[in-house]
Amino acid sequence: MIPIRYNLRSLATRKTNTAATILGIALVVFVLAASLMLSAGVKKTLTSSGRADVAIVTRKGSDAELSSIVEDPQVSLVKAAPGVKKNGDRPAVIAEVVVVTTMEKLGANGLSNVTVRGVPPDVMTFRRGVELVAGRFAQPGADEAVIGARLRGRFAGLDLGQTFELKKSQPLTVVGVFEDSGSAYESEVWVDFDVVRAAYHRVGAVSAVRAMLESPAAFDAFQATIEQDKRLQLSALRETYFYEKQSEGIALFVGILGSVVAAFFSLGAMIGAAITMYAAVANRQKEIGVLRALGFARRSVLSCFLIESMLIALFGGAIGSVGALSMRFVKFSMMNFATFSEMSFTFQPTWTIVGISLAFALGMGLLGGLLPAVRAARVSPVTAMRGG
Repeated sequence: MIPIRYNLRSLATRKTNTAATILGIALVVFVLAASLMLSAGVKKTLTSSGRADVAIVTRKGSDAELSSIVEDPQVSLVKAAPGVKKNGDRPAVIAEVVVVTTMEKLGANGLSNVTVRGVPPDVMTFRRGVELVAGRFAQPGADEAVIGARLRGRFAGLDLGQTFELKKSQPLTVVGVFEDSGSAYESEVWVDFDVVRAAYHRVGAVSAVRAMLESPAAFDAFQATIEQDKRLQLSALRETYFYEKQSEGIALFVGILGSVVAAFFSLGAMIGAAITMYAAVANRQKEIGVLRALGFARRSVLSCFLIESMLIALFGGAIGSVGALSMRFVKFSMMNFATFSEMSFTFQPTWTIVGISLAFALGMGLLGGLLPAVRAARVSPVTAMRGG
């Protein structure tokens, strides 16, 4: 077996070609890893919004809160369903109204949709993970709002102390900013329940009802009670599963888009690797002849050039993966297909994604270096020594 240090010395003598190929592979790996990290970030943002011991009730056939309508009398039936946790004498159930409004994006010279959620006064008790990081919570019945941290300063009027219009000639003042461990709620505006119902003429109906259960195991009995009554035409899902379904479309879109772009780029990177290795074979004919004359078999020469190609790919993969890891500090906004409103996500790096990216890089090195390695292995020692 030809020593690895021979390959490293060979790469060092062709700095320009080697560096160009490494950077090409690094770019491909960066695109692939970043798209996979964004897809993972989408799933984490949406799934972290749900809890296993919370059930969400919507109109049967609705795939999102935005398209669901639940009438007030049905809310009372949900509160009386078995398995619902009690806070004293009151069932731990909240009804909310979800709408979308168009706002001006700062620095983008355009408009985008933002989710507005009408919440009851006790929403902070129900969603215990929500924490105010600035200001205070909106007063019941007041023209006030609190905003998620990921919306702050990104839209006109969405910052502490600023005002925006919920509907025409109905200004609301932002009095607080909240966080919720990076969940989807951080991309929403929360307004008093009755204010939103009056503004959007939703009196007598809500978008969805959430019920905190005594335990995750109580969900089956709760779901059966809600869905077996055909008159209600309601559907009950675990909150975790509800958000998992919402994440599927956008995560799939991001993953496929990134993979397609990476696939096209990878063709160029593999061609670059092949050109670099072909040039190495052409310039090292006499070296190959010496190796063969010293007794190294064809398979040793073949493996030598394959290892060299895969070393280039490994260096490029490492650089691309490190670059993609730095994206964890970047926030990315895009349309949520389930709510048709803009949502902010972060890139979520995992060791699995890093492993996939490095394996993809090594695959490019193997495919790009295979033909040049075969050519090197077939070089005749006599011809090579003569420089032919």
